[in-house]
Amino acid sequence: MSRRKKDPLRDLTADERRELTRISRSQAAPAVEVIRAKILLAVASGDDYQAAARAVGRRSGDAVAHLVARFNAEGTAALTPRHGGGRRPTYGPEARGRIAAEAARAPTPERDGTATWSLSSLRRILRAAPDGLPRVSTYTIRRVLHEAGASYQRSRTWCPTGSALRRRKAGPAVVTDPDADAKKS
Repeated sequence: MSRRKKDPLRDLTADERRELTRISRSQAAPAVEVIRAKILLAVASGDDYQAAARAVGRRSGDAVAHLVARFNAEGTAALTPRHGGGRRPTYGPEARGRIAAEAARAPTPERDGTATWSLSSLRRILRAAPDGLPRVSTYTIRRVLHEAGASYQRSRTWCPTGSALRRRKAGPAVVTDPDADAKKS
């Protein structure tokens, strides 16, 4: 006989039950989310925590109790994993925006010492700026630019991927690929 639950699963709304069922059957959702959805559905159907854990190939009923408590507080947001350890990102959204803005700016040879941006020239400028980032690395700059949707081109410039400037009779036109995000991943 199991102990009395400190934080039992609350009644699921129809939308939550539908969402949990959809995720538990999904082939494309992350495996962690699928397993968590299956656990919550098992607990909602009346299984105890240990049986719900075993139903998805897990052993710990305590982990199910933590998931249920988190689900009671957050709803379906509890399915997505939190930061799993390791080092926290050094640069937040403001610093990443600063890096992307600097790369989007056209360099001037007199002020910046270059006609096209390279990672090392961007690093030099960002480190030297009064509102800059004194310890930023080229690796960080490259990751931020890729996350922002830019790639290094043959012309030795960082360009946004998925769009191109084309010459037309009426003047230059920006052409955007609607499947750019799907092709990136």
